[in-house]
Amino acid sequence: MRYLGLLLFCLSIFIGNITSAAISVTERDVDAVLRRLDKELSRRDVYIDRRKAEVDSLKRLLERNDAPDTLKLSVILKIGDNYSAFNADSAVCFFKEGCERARRMQNDSAEIRFALRCATYLPLLTRISGADALMDSIGAVGVPQGLVWEYYDAMRQMASFSSNFFTANPEVYGVYARKHLEAQTNLLEVLDEGSDRYKLNQGELYLMKGEYSRAKAVLLEFIDDIDESHPLYARAAHMLADISKARNDDAGYVYYLALSAISDTRCATLEVTSLQELGRILYSRNDIARAHEYLSVALRNAVDCNVSLRIIQTSQAIPLIERAHRAELASSKRRIYVFIGIMAFMLVLLCVVVMIVKNKNTQLRSMAVTLEDANKTKDLYISQFLNLCSIYMDKLTQFNKVVNRKISAGKVDDLYKLTKSGKFVEEQSKEFYDVFDDAFLHIYPSFVDDVNALLLPDRRIVLKDGEKLNTDLRILALMRLGIEDSARIAQMLNYSVYTIYTYRNKFKSLAANREEFEKKVMEIQSIS
Repeated sequence: MRYLGLLLFCLSIFIGNITSAAISVTERDVDAVLRRLDKELSRRDVYIDRRKAEVDSLKRLLERNDAPDTLKLSVILKIGDNYSAFNADSAVCFFKEGCERARRMQNDSAEIRFALRCATYLPLLTRISGADALMDSIGAVGVPQGLVWEYYDAMRQMASFSSNFFTANPEVYGVYARKHLEAQTNLLEVLDEGSDRYKLNQGELYLMKGEYSRAKAVLLEFIDDIDESHPLYARAAHMLADISKARNDDAGYVYYLALSAISDTRCATLEVTSLQELGRILYSRNDIARAHEYLSVALRNAVDCNVSLRIIQTSQAIPLIERAHRAELASSKRRIYVFIGIMAFMLVLLCVVVMIVKNKNTQLRSMAVTLEDANKTKDLYISQFLNLCSIYMDKLTQFNKVVNRKISAGKVDDLYKLTKSGKFVEEQSKEFYDVFDDAFLHIYPSFVDDVNALLLPDRRIVLKDGEKLNTDLRILALMRLGIEDSARIAQMLNYSVYTIYTYRNKFKSLAANREEFEKKVMEIQSIS
């Protein structure tokens, strides 16, 4: 049996370590849970009003004259329990009233139960000696069998509250810490092992003994089995936060404190430490806005609950946060001044831009006039091209008449000589070239220079005297006008298609950028 117990103990530690390793909290988890807490705090008044309505309903039941005394005792206990985490002063008042009623009714068990409740919450009102005296008197009289677990639970809670007042006095703190540990151990001996309270207090005992893996395994299983609105959830989550803190797990510490604060908020529990601790740790993480908000709510909770301990603890951190908040406000003011400076600069810049735009508009109007002149020039040379077409049609008609006369007169040889010499075609081509060159250069006056800029320095085109364009430039000119088909260019210039291909390939070999040459030709601008 001894070896079996040792095996089970090692197994529990192993499982605890696995559970601890498997559930790791990330910064993303922290960010998500803090956003959830912000949302819950925005509904704080709703939860508080719900708790007040429940208390008011119980008070109305207490005021009924026809209610039996035993029922009234039960109602007073419920009211006190509702007030215990909501308004400690009112809770103690109702527990005292219940104690008096039970004494008059000679109901010893009820009197002791109410006395235990009083002793539990008196330390929150800084009445620690009164709590100690009351617990001693109860222990001297003896506790009924059915209230033993409540006695140890009250002793545990009272000792925990009392120890918080003496963190700066190790000797007194140690006295209450030992009382807390002793009560915790005795409590587990009388609780049902399968109950929620047993699991929770078992986790707390492991925590107090420094057995963090076992404590975390028990507490994680516990919070998985209950809802966040369960009264014990906040306490379990806070213990998980303590474990994370002991292990220097900053993210886990914040995460579980936030879960504890969410549960406290949903339960309208004002006697809290989670939100207070969370505010402190967020300040150290430089989340000043949240730290200030959480500590402000924690202080408001402590004041509303009338818990001196929490008021003192929270108020100690408020000046620190206020200073940081003021520093942040000063930083915000500096940012505003910088923003105003930037806006002033932008205004000056806008004025400059307006002036530039005004000048550009003047230039655009000038360009519009130039374009209008250019359009007139284009219209003129379109007219010249149409006139050229008309001349060609007239020449064709005359040539047709000459051919008819020669054929009719039987002078076929003369006709053959006329067509073979090519003189007629040359004359017409020369006339076409002269009109084309003159018209094109009026539309693209810098065309020759622009083309030469695309060629290698030693391969640039040099025109002969009297030439406006040569064959090379006319091919490129037709391409610039959108006639890229070599067959069409050949027809217009009276060359073979092969000759046009040869010229185009020659251009590429002369170009500074072979691949981009024809594209750059197409980008040459007309009259500007």
